[in-house]
Amino acid sequence: MLDVSRAVVHHVARSLRDERRRLGTPKGSRALTPFWQAVLILRWFRGEHDIPKLGRDHRVSRATAYRYIHEGINVLAAQAPDLHEALDRAHTDGLAYVILDGTLIGIDRCAEQRLSVKGELIDAWHSGKAHQHAGKLQALSAPDGLPLWVAEVEPGSVHDLTAARTHVLGALYAAAAAGLPTLADSGYDGAGIGVHTPIRQPEGNQILSPDNRTYNRLLRALRCLGERGFALLKGRWRTLQHITVSPSRIGDIARAALVLTHFEHDYLPAIR
Repeated sequence: MLDVSRAVVHHVARSLRDERRRLGTPKGSRALTPFWQAVLILRWFRGEHDIPKLGRDHRVSRATAYRYIHEGINVLAAQAPDLHEALDRAHTDGLAYVILDGTLIGIDRCAEQRLSVKGELIDAWHSGKAHQHAGKLQALSAPDGLPLWVAEVEPGSVHDLTAARTHVLGALYAAAAAGLPTLADSGYDGAGIGVHTPIRQPEGNQILSPDNRTYNRLLRALRCLGERGFALLKGRWRTLQHITVSPSRIGDIARAALVLTHFEHDYLPAIR
């Protein structure tokens, strides 16, 4: 049993069929039809990480199972909206704001080093805050928590604000100027005009003024639904809870999961 609707399977199968036609793949030359390849891919997205077992279930080799899954990731990820498309649609749909948030995607240990801001060699994919090896993703969500866009992955040691500056802040400034502000948590403090973050507690025995406390309370009440964005992606497509393939693929996997989520919530554009 595959606990996704047949409509989702058919959508993935149509995308795979179109890709085979684009590549000029002869009919009947593949071990699996687009439909059964879609079933294999969706089983993996739903959290069945044992790819050799998936291959045996579908009577294909381990190498073929890996190839089919990565092909499906590429085909789906290519349908994901880019940042400007996501912001343009949010503006067209009349959203009052978007929500910026980050999350960590657990990975197997990855021995890759980089220089820290202090000039020291550190484990690039190890998150000191979470005490685990992980990739870091940034995403934008609608006010109701529906994820709208997912960035490329960064190593787990990268700070949220640094990742946001690399992937999203420039476009958010332009969106804010056009009337679409962004709400974010304190991890993005100092992001700039148009990105609203909580006001920090003063040092010492000082306390925030009533106006500032009210601002923080309202901001958190509006922003909290942004947590639903990653919950939808990671809860529904459980392969994102821990990635066993190369961490460089996390961005593509997340964008593929985003497309599946948009399809299930009837959010795909009418024409792509």
